[in-house]
Amino acid sequence: QVQLVESGGGLVQAGGSLRLSCAASGRSFSAYAMGWFRQVPGKEREFVAAMSLSGGSTYYADSVKGRFTISRDNAKSTAYLQMNSLKPEDTAVYFCAARIDFYSSTYYTTALQYDMWGQGTQVTVSS
Repeated sequence: QVQLVESGGGLVQAGGSLRLSCAASGRSFSAYAMGWFRQVPGKEREFVAAMSLSGGSTYYADSVKGRFTISRDNAKSTAYLQMNSLKPEDTAVYFCAARIDFYSSTYYTTALQYDMWGQGTQVTVSS
């Protein structure tokens, strides 16, 4: 049974930075393709970033390219989302997601492609 737990959210002023962490309880973290999504009330879950199980392939939503970086540390069974130059429109609940995969260079950009989710962490960016 895989469990994902996000942490690192909080309140930050525009232009600031936060690093979100997603710790996985499973013993096969290296076999997980990972993704980050965000959601605000009244809107559907929005794709933010994704990476293949090897970490070699990444993809970002246009709205965060150049500002956010997804990474992973297999030794710690943890994925990260480094967020720089934060904007008020980045305010949302951020979720990490995982999918057991067999392809080292494949990433996934839609929520329905993932079957393991964390409970979310709130990020609030003030102007």
